[in-house]
Amino acid sequence: MTVLQWIALASLFAWLYLAIGHGFFWRTDQRLPACQAPAVWPSVAIVIPARDEADVLPVTLPTLLAQDYPGPVRLILIDDGSTDGTTEVARELAEQAGRRGGSNVTAAVTASTEPPPGWTGKLWALRRGIDCAGDAEFLLLTDADIAHDRGSLTSLVAAATTHRLDMVSQMAVLRADTVWERLIVPAFVYFFAMLYPFRRSNNPRARVAAAAGGCSLVRREALAAAGGLAEIRNAVIDDVSVARIIKRSGGRTWLGLAEQVHSRRPYPRLADLWHMVSRTAYAQLRHSPLLLLGTVLGLGLVFVVPPAATIAGLAGGDGRTAVIGAVTWLIMTCTYLPMIRYYRQPLLSALLLPGVAALYLAMTVDSARRTKAGRGASWKGRTYDEHGQPTTGGREAAASAATGAPGVVVGPPRDPWNDSLPRSEGPATAAGRADVPAPAGPAELADPAAPRVSGEQADRRPRSRN
Repeated sequence: MTVLQWIALASLFAWLYLAIGHGFFWRTDQRLPACQAPAVWPSVAIVIPARDEADVLPVTLPTLLAQDYPGPVRLILIDDGSTDGTTEVARELAEQAGRRGGSNVTAAVTASTEPPPGWTGKLWALRRGIDCAGDAEFLLLTDADIAHDRGSLTSLVAAATTHRLDMVSQMAVLRADTVWERLIVPAFVYFFAMLYPFRRSNNPRARVAAAAGGCSLVRREALAAAGGLAEIRNAVIDDVSVARIIKRSGGRTWLGLAEQVHSRRPYPRLADLWHMVSRTAYAQLRHSPLLLLGTVLGLGLVFVVPPAATIAGLAGGDGRTAVIGAVTWLIMTCTYLPMIRYYRQPLLSALLLPGVAALYLAMTVDSARRTKAGRGASWKGRTYDEHGQPTTGGREAAASAATGAPGVVVGPPRDPWNDSLPRSEGPATAAGRADVPAPAGPAELADPAAPRVSGEQADRRPRSRN
């Protein structure tokens, strides 16, 4: 046998393992399990960190404010240093929903501050939102660009209570409208499932643990038992990190594909999708050059070799190489078809997976290059190095340089719409404060220019029944 034939055969054996022995990662049947309504619906707090999301909030926030959840539920949006009027837009939308009525959701909008050393901005904002959640039994951690069908929260809680799950997460249906979105988005979810097979993640005995940050319902006590967000304070990929600590502490987690949860963030150009992938791809590899090298070689063997062997075999009159390559390419394509159907794309587009994989390979290498150049994980003005520490160049750094003062660190935020809400002093709160300097003053809204809500005004707001 020739060297090319041996390489093609290695690719075939790799795909036989991936198709049969890798947790059936390619199947799309992991959906919310059958469930029944609990006797008493537990209290829920919806926590949304938002940074410069004024454009998308009018599309997504009303869907959460209109949830038909039968129990007590309140929404807490934390403005994470926005400069585009996110706070004002969120408050106006909440007031409009309150005037319309027809939902059990009450809302509060508060502000985060510059994260203290060792914390990423999003996790610091989430931690402050969780402090506002008080003793809510469940926390729905979701993103500002995620829209939920009216019964989404009810289904999530019913699944958690029926199956005694501590974390229920759904991979939101990403937007796939433009040419580039239709080409790259299904592969993004496919590769995520290959990296974290859903079935293995859902197996309590397996070490794999994963979640999708756009929609994660977490039992508050389970998060507290796992050490709270302080355990992962510098994590760039926070959703997977939350699932890991909960599962490691004995909690039960579940991850599947969504039917009632949709991302509304557009990625119309290749550059937009490139940034989405490259900003965290190297972090997925734990910033390891050896893992990067292994990924490059592995992706090349698994995705590039089959079509290359097929074409080379046909061109060179090597029938055995062509057959091995074609069979391997067929297996690869068949594993991709369920995801293509899930995203309602033409079935023939599954044949393009090798080319899309080559694009992802380039994005991963570029992610490593950006990290080494000090431009690693970045999002809306914040950039983090390989240790999760902020690098210079973000707008917070510029603001600090202009004022000559470090970012202000305050205690847990006061809930400006419901000051009477009791706060838990359990392990989650304690863990969240363990590494935070003592408050410099009262826990007021971080943005001094933001509208203040007086106690009298707060009394007129709808109150939570938590």
